[in-house]
Amino acid sequence: MSYYKIENLEQYFKHYNKSIREPRKFWGKIAEENFTWYQQWDKVVEFNMAEADIKWFMGAKVNIVKNCIDRHLARRGNKTAIIFEPNDPKEQAQHITYAELHQRVCKMANVLRDQGVEKGDRVCIYLPMIPELAISVLACARIGAIHSVVFAGFSASAVATRVNDSDCKMVVTADGGYRGNKTIDLKGIIDEALQNCPSVKKVLVAKRTNTAVNMQEGRDQWLQPLLDEASDNNVAEIMDAEDPLFILYTSGSTGKPKGMLHTTAGYMVYIGYTFKNIFNHEENDVFWCTADIGWITGHSYIVYGPLLNGATTVLFEGIPSYPDFGRFWDVIDKHKVTQFYTAPTAIRALAKENTSWVDHHDLSSLRLIGSVGEPINEEAWHWYNDHVGKKKCPIVDTWWQTETGGVMISPIPFVTPTKPTYATLPLPGIQPVLMDETRTEIEGNQVVGSLCIKFPWPSIARTIWGDHQRYKDTYFSTFPGKYFTGDGALRDEVGYYRITGRVDDVVIVSGHNLGTAPIEDAINEHPAVAESAIVGFPHDIKGNALYGFIILKEYGESRDRDNLRNEINQHVSSHIGAIAKLDKIQFVSGLPKTRSGKIMRRILRKIAEGDFSNFGDTSTLLNPEIVEEIKNERVG
Repeated sequence: MSYYKIENLEQYFKHYNKSIREPRKFWGKIAEENFTWYQQWDKVVEFNMAEADIKWFMGAKVNIVKNCIDRHLARRGNKTAIIFEPNDPKEQAQHITYAELHQRVCKMANVLRDQGVEKGDRVCIYLPMIPELAISVLACARIGAIHSVVFAGFSASAVATRVNDSDCKMVVTADGGYRGNKTIDLKGIIDEALQNCPSVKKVLVAKRTNTAVNMQEGRDQWLQPLLDEASDNNVAEIMDAEDPLFILYTSGSTGKPKGMLHTTAGYMVYIGYTFKNIFNHEENDVFWCTADIGWITGHSYIVYGPLLNGATTVLFEGIPSYPDFGRFWDVIDKHKVTQFYTAPTAIRALAKENTSWVDHHDLSSLRLIGSVGEPINEEAWHWYNDHVGKKKCPIVDTWWQTETGGVMISPIPFVTPTKPTYATLPLPGIQPVLMDETRTEIEGNQVVGSLCIKFPWPSIARTIWGDHQRYKDTYFSTFPGKYFTGDGALRDEVGYYRITGRVDDVVIVSGHNLGTAPIEDAINEHPAVAESAIVGFPHDIKGNALYGFIILKEYGESRDRDNLRNEINQHVSSHIGAIAKLDKIQFVSGLPKTRSGKIMRRILRKIAEGDFSNFGDTSTLLNPEIVEEIKNERVG
């Protein structure tokens, strides 16, 4: 592909400057040279930031699946598109070629149409990480249906909320799913959810666990017999550039989850471009992103990004600790993975184990490694660099959001010099600014502020499904004329960005702005500490003080708690300063985390404040039971 493939730092600055000076020309050229269009655009971009009204490639006609699959068939028909690595390593991996993927997606597309799904209809996909998940996503996009993937671990009430919010016509699910040594009753969860979802007319059920399930007559059908009968001849729907592609829900701090709507052409162009550059894609690579397709990372960098580039992408059903802590490294060794993209949560969990789990595997195929989901702390960065990357693989520490669609700030491997805990520089087309409390842009370097973006990029979410006012209020009203990320950032002396956490994770203590991430880094370096989360709480004298929730390693469990508290504060004091010492420290067995690994800090803030009245939307929590435990053991 003739992308603006960035080969060196000089070229990066040249492309970046061009993308800022002439964004329309820059994105127009990338779109024209690297994708297949039924009809080209009249206008590259049109926007009104005050109204949160943004459109890209207006007048263009395109189908993203034609770009992901069909156009590769002549040259890459026999190339592996998807490697399915099952939960149980004893089960054989599947290699699905582009030709086979095309056939399976066409059949699924025809099944959807035969079942009454039309362009613009919403389809909820509630499947484990099996090939049918990627195939269902692509089949929806092929016929112009809007897919709404819900992570197959959410509760029935969370599923019902999402199905009802977007008026889904159909649900695609499975009899069950495997997760480590557990079997999850997915069909049972869907049956419970759909008791209150009148919009759903059909449920298609894939077989995975071969467990007995209830099938409601007139609504539920087994998927495989329908696929067996379906034709593999399907013409892709011609879509307008701004036709909706998918809805993906992200947790709101209050009220119901936000259904972020992404549209077709802009998302396609940006995801294809960023995948190529951030992951240094070459023809014979094997790319593995360990996320679930139920999250934006999975949408963009398991399904769409790799396939737009004709890559081979790994679809992993399992977890990093099953059947043992060597599983990730076993998969890399087995499939000769060249790019590995995972979350700091997983890195920290694996770093707690003996390094022999890593050392017993051949990781020499790796060319680069990446981090996604939250800022990576320095200790985890070095462990990842030393033990997984063997100090020869650049780490792409990527910053982005469900709302942004694709990666926004990241090193470009072999181009951008990396710096632990820094996402480094914005990608071409991304114009970050730091803002202060007076809504004034902060100039220069070595500054901290609220991270905003002052010019739209192609994959920005267009709205919150059914609630554009909420979209406008949440992202465009705090700093008028700019997209507000909700994150704080530090810009260092050379212009590198470090995400300091959510803006409300910058705590003002006695007039000092303290980012929680550096304090957590300092605490996590204590040999007894496994992980920590810091929040602010009101203090009569300081205005705010710091409250720490700390998980101990096994070694720390037997230590005297008061001595540990003193040692941890000494650690903080020596690394950051006495001003950053914690007023309260609570040792906990776990932290409330979303299924994508992010700590839900607003819950911790409310507990620290002693306010147990309303924890907001907790449907995305992996471990909701931990909230009650932390609340009951709160330090007074």
